[in-house]
Amino acid sequence: MSKRVAFIGLGVMGYPMAGHLAQAGHQVTVYNRNTEKARRWSDQYDGTTAETPAEAAADAEFIFSCVGNDDDLRSVCLGDSGAFATIKSGSVFIDNTTTSAQVARELSALAAEKQFSFLDAPVSGGQAGAENAALTVMVGGDEAAFERAEPVIDAYAAKVQLMGPSGYGQMTKMVNQICIAGVVQGLSEGIHFAIRAGLDVEKVIQVISKGAAQSWQMENRYKTMMNMEFDFGFAVDWMRKDLAITMQEAQKNGASLPVTQLVDSLYAQVQERGGRRWDTSSLITLLETK
Repeated sequence: MSKRVAFIGLGVMGYPMAGHLAQAGHQVTVYNRNTEKARRWSDQYDGTTAETPAEAAADAEFIFSCVGNDDDLRSVCLGDSGAFATIKSGSVFIDNTTTSAQVARELSALAAEKQFSFLDAPVSGGQAGAENAALTVMVGGDEAAFERAEPVIDAYAAKVQLMGPSGYGQMTKMVNQICIAGVVQGLSEGIHFAIRAGLDVEKVIQVISKGAAQSWQMENRYKTMMNMEFDFGFAVDWMRKDLAITMQEAQKNGASLPVTQLVDSLYAQVQERGGRRWDTSSLITLLETK
């Protein structure tokens, strides 16, 4: 059934995600700071544009956001031009940004005061997942609101899961980034070792990818890593933002993250070498240049 939907933030993830919502038959209004990009989206998907988040959200049953960080999220939600100023009672706000669990809880509490629901719903799968409607969505918030929103979220997702109350979606995304950090470093070292040992890396990957070493990163990134090509996904700058949020949360809950801390320091070195916009597989550059 067609729903009135607003989508705030048309970056590399938000642009195709909003497109999938429109292609699913929903009536989509978009807001983006770059108005030319919003007009381009509306021309491509036969949607409408709004001048402010508040205007986009005013008539929507479901409001989505996908922006950069905690401050960006607060800026599109709060204030006279923010979405929270106009959202109707009973609506559901679904935030796909990766943020701290703290801001998710803050905004969820404000939403409850205004009698609408807020779901923290970070995604995994990168640009390719967004373009192919194959994202994994980890959700925190009220179960009844989740059940209403899930059929709409399905337009851009391969897997949607309610993880628990507000903030649990963001903390699950932190687990996701912890695991990715370790896997990418391990894959970098494995490929580096194979090259230095004179092995045929293609044959090595063909064999070990069918066993216990298999991973998404191995299947999708080993060729580009061998070729030193790093323009295929999630940028180092964004990964460091996510890892900083993760380590701050770990300080609160007492978790020990030695590998995550190490990999974060390695990504800092990649940034220093000019790799701020390289994808996360660029860790191998620290090994292959030695």
